[in-house]
Amino acid sequence: MHDSTVDRTTNGTGPLSHLTYTDILKLDAAAKHRLWNIYHGEKVPTLEEAIEESLRNQLTIYFDVKGHADEAAAALKKMYQKYPTLYNSSIVCSFEPKVIYKMRQADPSVVTALTHRPWSLSHLGDGTPRFNSLSKHYWFMLLDVLLDWSHHSLLWNLCGVSAFIMQKNYISPEYVRFWESRGVEVVGWTINNLAEKEYYQNVLGCGYITDSLLEDCEPHY
Repeated sequence: MHDSTVDRTTNGTGPLSHLTYTDILKLDAAAKHRLWNIYHGEKVPTLEEAIEESLRNQLTIYFDVKGHADEAAAALKKMYQKYPTLYNSSIVCSFEPKVIYKMRQADPSVVTALTHRPWSLSHLGDGTPRFNSLSKHYWFMLLDVLLDWSHHSLLWNLCGVSAFIMQKNYISPEYVRFWESRGVEVVGWTINNLAEKEYYQNVLGCGYITDSLLEDCEPHY
């Protein structure tokens, strides 16, 4: 699950942490999908089921880990040991450097990436401030500056990443060259219309994450 709740992606409600797997199996994972009529009744897979399906379809997997570094590293290590093909067909990524550091400790052969969006501590994804308190807002802006500096100066090397997954608004040809000089690939998120896709492919020459390969989707900001 991408979110901490099941509301956005299923016909259920409430925090994911309050549900058992039996509860989750009762949910329709296609209920909010634009192609819900085709995939009606689709169930939420386990991690292993999702891996098996992706490998059958020869897909590249991004394990986007939201937290719980020790538990995530242990679970993924077992999957890599059971499915060695993952070493050449997947990447473990996270906004949290601790997750990547723990994953590299658990299995140095796993390909990893840091995910980043500047000003994410002080602002929401649409650019509005997270906090009403001015003092708190500016404190977190300062932390954002330190976090951004750390990502580009220390953490990428400390964690041993092969890619840097950056929010699309902050990627330029100069930015791509900055990471190329360090042997790190840039991947943009989330690229949903044809013009953006062509720009990434033909101008920037780097990869991107999209909600659809075959059609335009709603823009992601």
